[in-house]
Amino acid sequence: MTDFSQIHQPVLLEECVGLVAPALARPGSIVVDCTLGLAGHACAFLKAAPEARLIGIDRDSEALSLATQRMRQEGLDDRFTPVHAAFDEFNQVLDDLGVHTVQAVFMDLGLSSLQIDETDRGFSYSHDAPLDMRMDITQDLTAAQVLAQYDERDLAHIFKTYGEERFARQIAHAIVQERGQEPLTTSGQLNRLVDRVVPKAHRPAGNPAKRVFQALRIEVNGELDKLAHTLPQAANHLAVGGRLVVESYHSLEDKTVKSFMRHGLEADVPAGLPVIPDDAQPFFTALTRGAVMADDRQIAENPRSASVRLRAVELNRELPERWRERFDQMTVEGGGRDRRAARGHADAHDGSSRAARSAHPGRSGHTGYQSHAKGARRDHGSRRG
Repeated sequence: MTDFSQIHQPVLLEECVGLVAPALARPGSIVVDCTLGLAGHACAFLKAAPEARLIGIDRDSEALSLATQRMRQEGLDDRFTPVHAAFDEFNQVLDDLGVHTVQAVFMDLGLSSLQIDETDRGFSYSHDAPLDMRMDITQDLTAAQVLAQYDERDLAHIFKTYGEERFARQIAHAIVQERGQEPLTTSGQLNRLVDRVVPKAHRPAGNPAKRVFQALRIEVNGELDKLAHTLPQAANHLAVGGRLVVESYHSLEDKTVKSFMRHGLEADVPAGLPVIPDDAQPFFTALTRGAVMADDRQIAENPRSASVRLRAVELNRELPERWRERFDQMTVEGGGRDRRAARGHADAHDGSSRAARSAHPGRSGHTGYQSHAKGARRDHGSRRG
């Protein structure tokens, strides 16, 4: 039996529960945890809302299995439905379960403790392991393939954009030179290469390879594209009074979340219009003043929380039909071009099979679902418990 008490506490756990739980007071309320991980947040939500049910989505089958075990140990499994899927499959997951509206959607965009602490998939620069970095081991693209196949310009773009790496071009050039002599297949090799390239006088605190590893992980898993595709799906499924709560750890993640939430926080009229029609009033209410960040005590207890940004909004009225249509279009378009797709790297989720799910009619403005439609399919992406 796994001892979950030894797992790191999720980042800003009390704050997240305080934002999610008020939306789950009515019997039959549903919260979707899009990034289940080891169910640290999920368990806390269900304990704080004893009448609620939780759908937990994760693309990592190992994490999903452990989360299900944890729910069973906590006595919460009768209100829990695990789903093996990427979170950008949000619409399909709910459709398969017969759920139309939910009272809360939660996303923690960090790696789970399982992914950070395990040593065999190359997520960490602290251990020498194969350069895999796939959150979903059924997909084709790995970090080693990115380093072997992408040209120098694309590698530099990834490191600069996703890792905010100052020496992106130099690192990309060194990788192309190195792979001509020997394939880069382990985290140790990449660690040593970055160590040689980045001048010691210009290094940030910590391991100089940190930003490169982050950038590779984002590229391999298509994290920013998935996020941009998922947020509008979540909004379209929120009931009035429903809440969208998101923890980000990367500036581009936070920018994506902030920009999306702004759609509903501002009046949908031209600037300077003297009277705002009721239908053009904001449909989101901000639940956080800007982004909530970890304080010094929380960072000392869990250094992984240093970069967290927590934002939350509540749907304050029925979503206008024109915005439902816009969000449907955004679901298709997402946040821009998927660089991997442009190279013909297909995400393996699309062809993955789904486990059987069952659904039944429910009450309270949504349909119910069978709590034990075991593992339906699987996402996520650096600090979940």
